[in-house]
Amino acid sequence: MDDAVARALAIGPDSSTTAHTIDITTLGARSGIARRIEIWFHRVDGRWYLTGMPGPRNWYANLRANPRFIVHLKHGVTADLPATAALVDEPTRRRVITEVLELQNRPEIATRVSRRQNFDEWFAGSPLVEIVFDDEQLRTASSAPTR
Repeated sequence: MDDAVARALAIGPDSSTTAHTIDITTLGARSGIARRIEIWFHRVDGRWYLTGMPGPRNWYANLRANPRFIVHLKHGVTADLPATAALVDEPTRRRVITEVLELQNRPEIATRVSRRQNFDEWFAGSPLVEIVFDDEQLRTASSAPTR
């Protein structure tokens, strides 16, 4: 695995918002057409996740219908990483949403949103999937500590 890719994936609670920003390409749930969007990804307990504000999200519907997708790293490293979206169990959901909201509610980030993010609202209504990279080296890199 390329060192730049490893660094880009080694995000943690102290990483910048830029470091959390990636693009993903999914296949449309109904159309099958490739759709690319910008989104934040998160690393919790050595695993990577996609989530977003509560409510329906096209990217989530796309991944539920077609779980194969591409993670596009950027901001200092260019890499297109094939992956599969995996649904998460309730304890994992609770842990990930808690960590994501700790980041979302930081003063430097919270100023960009209209109000403080609420755990119950996020837990009940936010899309959440684990990113499972095809590359075995990327999957085993998840044991490295976050920064």
